Amino acid sequence: MPAAPIPTGPAPSVPPQQPPAAPLDAKAAARAAILHPSAPDTDDELAQAAIHRVRGWLAREGDRPRRRDRSAERLAGLLADERGLDFAIGFVDRVVRPEDPAVSARAFDRLSRELPDFLDWYLKLGVTMGGGFGVLAPGAVIPIAKRAMRSLVSHLVLDATPERLTKSFARLRADGTRLNVNLLGEAVLGEQEAEQRLRGTIELLQRDDVDYVSIKVSSMAPQLQPWAFDETVASVVERLLPLYRMAATKQGPNGPAPAFINLDMEEYRDLDLTIAVFQRILEQPELRGLHAGIVLQAYLPDALGALDRLTAWAQQRVDAGGAPIKVRVVKGANLAMERVDAAVHGWPLTVLPSKAATDANYKRVLLAALTPERTRAVRIGVAGHNLFDLAFAVEVAQRTGTIRAIDVEMLLGMAAEHIDAIRGDVPEVLLYTPVVRPREFDAAVAYLVRRLEENGSGDNFMSGMFELGTDLEVFTRERDRFLASVAILHDEGMDAPAPNRRQDRGGDLAVAVGPVPEDGFDNEPDTDPSLAPNRAWARQVLERAASSTLGERTLELNRIEDVPTLERRIQKAVEASAAWSAQGAEARARILRDAAVTLGAYRGRLLEVMASETGKTIAEGDPEVSEAIDFARYYADQAIRLEQTEDARPVPVALTVVTPPWNFPVAIPCGGITAALATGSSVIVKPAPQARRSAAVLLEALWEAGVPRDVLVLCDMVEGEVSKHLVAHPAVGRLILTGSSETAALFSSWRPDLPLLAETSGKNGIVVTPSADLDLAVGDLVRSAFGHAGQKCSAASLGILVGSVATSERFRRQLVDAVQTLRVGSPMDPRTHVGPVIEPAQGRLLTALTTLGEGESWLVEPRQLDAEGRLWSPGVRVGVQPGSFTHRTELFGPHLSLIGVRTLDEAIEVQNGTDFGLTAGIHSLDVDEVDEWLRRVQAGNLYVNRGITGAIVRRQPFGGWRLSQVGPGAKAGGPSYLSTLVDWEPVFQPPRANVKLAGLHPRVSNLIESATPQLDFLEFDRIRAGANSDQRAWEAELGLSLDVSSLGVERNVLRHRPTQTLVRLADDGTMGQLVRVLAAAARARATVRISSSQPLPPGLERLVTAPAPALRVEEIVVEPDAAFHERLRSGAAVAPVAPPALDERGREVDDGLVRSGEPTRRIRLCGTDAGLRPLLAGNPTIAVYDAPITVEGRLELMPFLREQAVSITAHRFGNPDEAFATLEV
Repeated sequence: MPAAPIPTGPAPSVPPQQPPAAPLDAKAAARAAILHPSAPDTDDELAQAAIHRVRGWLAREGDRPRRRDRSAERLAGLLADERGLDFAIGFVDRVVRPEDPAVSARAFDRLSRELPDFLDWYLKLGVTMGGGFGVLAPGAVIPIAKRAMRSLVSHLVLDATPERLTKSFARLRADGTRLNVNLLGEAVLGEQEAEQRLRGTIELLQRDDVDYVSIKVSSMAPQLQPWAFDETVASVVERLLPLYRMAATKQGPNGPAPAFINLDMEEYRDLDLTIAVFQRILEQPELRGLHAGIVLQAYLPDALGALDRLTAWAQQRVDAGGAPIKVRVVKGANLAMERVDAAVHGWPLTVLPSKAATDANYKRVLLAALTPERTRAVRIGVAGHNLFDLAFAVEVAQRTGTIRAIDVEMLLGMAAEHIDAIRGDVPEVLLYTPVVRPREFDAAVAYLVRRLEENGSGDNFMSGMFELGTDLEVFTRERDRFLASVAILHDEGMDAPAPNRRQDRGGDLAVAVGPVPEDGFDNEPDTDPSLAPNRAWARQVLERAASSTLGERTLELNRIEDVPTLERRIQKAVEASAAWSAQGAEARARILRDAAVTLGAYRGRLLEVMASETGKTIAEGDPEVSEAIDFARYYADQAIRLEQTEDARPVPVALTVVTPPWNFPVAIPCGGITAALATGSSVIVKPAPQARRSAAVLLEALWEAGVPRDVLVLCDMVEGEVSKHLVAHPAVGRLILTGSSETAALFSSWRPDLPLLAETSGKNGIVVTPSADLDLAVGDLVRSAFGHAGQKCSAASLGILVGSVATSERFRRQLVDAVQTLRVGSPMDPRTHVGPVIEPAQGRLLTALTTLGEGESWLVEPRQLDAEGRLWSPGVRVGVQPGSFTHRTELFGPHLSLIGVRTLDEAIEVQNGTDFGLTAGIHSLDVDEVDEWLRRVQAGNLYVNRGITGAIVRRQPFGGWRLSQVGPGAKAGGPSYLSTLVDWEPVFQPPRANVKLAGLHPRVSNLIESATPQLDFLEFDRIRAGANSDQRAWEAELGLSLDVSSLGVERNVLRHRPTQTLVRLADDGTMGQLVRVLAAAARARATVRISSSQPLPPGLERLVTAPAPALRVEEIVVEPDAAFHERLRSGAAVAPVAPPALDERGREVDDGLVRSGEPTRRIRLCGTDAGLRPLLAGNPTIAVYDAPITVEGRLELMPFLREQAVSITAHRFGNPDEAFATLEV
């Protein structure tokens, strides 16, 4: 549709200036300067006319008796007070929102200590007293405080109690203002809440004093599956049709009085969906005469294109005898969350780059819309409070003869005097009027926070609207902003800006695979389902998946039936490794980067085979392909870093075997493969039997990218002797396993010296405290528990509910609603949330899905939905006791146990009360609670106020503690992973003549000095060089909490926590080796047990047993290898160290040693001990670090440190949360 030209015409008359009768005060002088400028504001005639009109409106305000609006005045004071906004948001979100009065009282007490100036004296007094007494009597004080806040914001959100609405509506409508009523409510997590929201809106529309309502598509589509676009449109249309039919047939006192329904939207992802629903509804024959509306957001560059499509459709509708439509043009009110969405997914920001650009596009949309040809089919609602933009719209409408086709819409409670002034120039003024039931007032928090943040932003007109007519600086600022947007409009013209999101998986390859970073690492963006080309591409993928045979031919060619065939494959791979290693890191990195691009091109094939073979939905499978791409790119970079190690030399192993799981059939094998390839090793992949085809297609992609087939070998074999031969083969230099700890034990029993690196089981929970946002907690708990039918080692199978959460009716209602709304079905159906389990439920999972323990009951009872036993609806059980079967047992299916506890301390004990330590989460908006939790929880990946699945390469390196990790491994997708896949040769520099220990931590220098008399100079020099290397590594990385992703809205910190390690000096080891290792332990602040074949130097022993020792030591045992072996056999060497002996009075004797009470899970060997690993064969609980002792600090510190990835949501409704953004991690 051709763009409209910018209209011109005569300017309105300027109000005449009257000579002052007396000297003016400062405010009056400023007002006079505003209303009667000495010179034109601009050469642009239309813009000047709009500015003149604003002056006219401001003059009208001054000429009329001012309606005293105490609430509006208080809002103005809040916005002007530098502490006002934080106080108001804190009160609304931390005092009003929580259900638990004790939680509100603590927040109230904190807020009362620093009051903003805008509060009246009596309010300050009330807050001060309430804050103090609230902690003592929360049940009495907090309800009063909440009622007071409801009163304070009653001009922004109305009480939806019917009788109160009647009075409020009568007051607001008395001057002819029309109300656009929007019912707020709890977060829509399920079908029941969606139906309740719809019923509430119907009840509103049945009132005689309501003729206009707004409703959002997102509130009618709970658990929205964005890939199921067509099905979602049909479902929402079916749900909304009764509302629209009621509006069309509504009767008034004098006959038919059709009501108006406005279809609202907030998020960019809802744009296409909202338009499709709107058009489908109004295409119903019985609704062709209904006048209804839709919203467009001008901060989206897509807005003008959407307007053009809607206009063309509306013109056809009118030409066919239908009613016109209305488009309500807003600037956009979801910028903060759009930024979050873009940052987290790596997608382009949906909105225009600046406020000025948005203002320009707002005018561009209005100019395009306000022509006679268009307005015959599309009425325009000009929504906003910026008087300059409203005046611009009025000027354009008057000059184009479309003034009768517009109305102005403002927010309830904002600048009533402005509304009065504008009313005379436009046909109709509407008030956007949110209402909420008193019992759901806390559900209005998101709306209120957004309004307050929006108004408080210095970029927003509303931050200065109360002073516009009396403060020349404010007027000039807003005028200049208006003129800047007009200048942008003139510079850029009327053509619609190009959308920011243009990803097309089915289109150009460069767009389909994502941008390849030229410098550094960026995570691969997932496929954006808000874009129509991507949705069409996904449909094609699912259609192919139903009959897919991908990978079958490759499997046929790589089937291994016997040991001789396998042996030939092994030997060939070992022989090929030398040439692969000799290429060097740079060459291997280039191939891996090519592999990343090829994997992007294979995305559709990989999704197809995963859906076909393992039941992965598109929503679960697409991020997995992105993760595989990330692994290839990340390990390419890390390969180069590995070769740059200064004080040790990496030696690639000839062969690495990768035995991946079936539940992540692409990402996890790709991670192991690309990591091993990056180091220079050949790789044999033994795929999981349930995911053989997926592995085959993955390897096809890697081969196509240039990885030699002799270097990367697929061996498809049955479990049994052939598989055992591969695992136990002496040529295997590393085996990467993702599976159960039982499988890890089995593998190590086959070959005691097997260098096994295993990511194993998890029993993960999310703690929910009364300080949590319960709606967010429910959503994250449900997604974490039931994504991929709960078949993730990181899945949340425990909900640990603290205090009042365990008895919260709202929490249970929302949880039940969300779980029961999940759609269980085929992965070929894009609506599916929960697909099939990989095999018919049996064993522990079947028991969990069918049997209750003592005192337990079903909150949501699981049901078997197919004859085979693979489709199960999710189950949630309550009354689960700590220590019970479902608390401690990994189930790997759609099952969630809820455990109620009294305190956070108990919750942490329950969370730590399993043998595992993979992922853990907490939902709490109390930063002190989160700080306590972060210090004590025992897991490798921690998540705060978000879900606990979906770790992303580099951002959240993945790997657990305790039985969730077997072997001396490091986190996959993290900076230390490659170092565990190679052997290391020490690199020693020539000794230095200097004997000083400068620059070391006192713990370390004191330890070295205490042992120096028993060391020769060469030993001393190497220890000193190692300690310096330790210090450099500590200061650069290992001693820091690093967030290399720097998303802002989410903190992703990798930190290293000291752990307990047994240090063993073997019979052939040297004291210099022992001291070198102990110096690293001291720098890491670790706790050690010492088993030494030689007595410790006396000075060293005195040092580690003194008060405030340089090194925390639990025990010192001097014993030869044979005695150490005997203690290992008995378990005494690794069992928790016994408490100190008691004296004759029964008191513990202070032996100078510490007690952790923990069993030993790590052994650092100094020297060699051929008998050590055979003694530990089949024991997955102990990791042995037996590489040669080096000077390299990054290597020697790691046996004493555990990596921990911490992911913290650092925003609230998209706005920065200062407390969590600055929390020390």
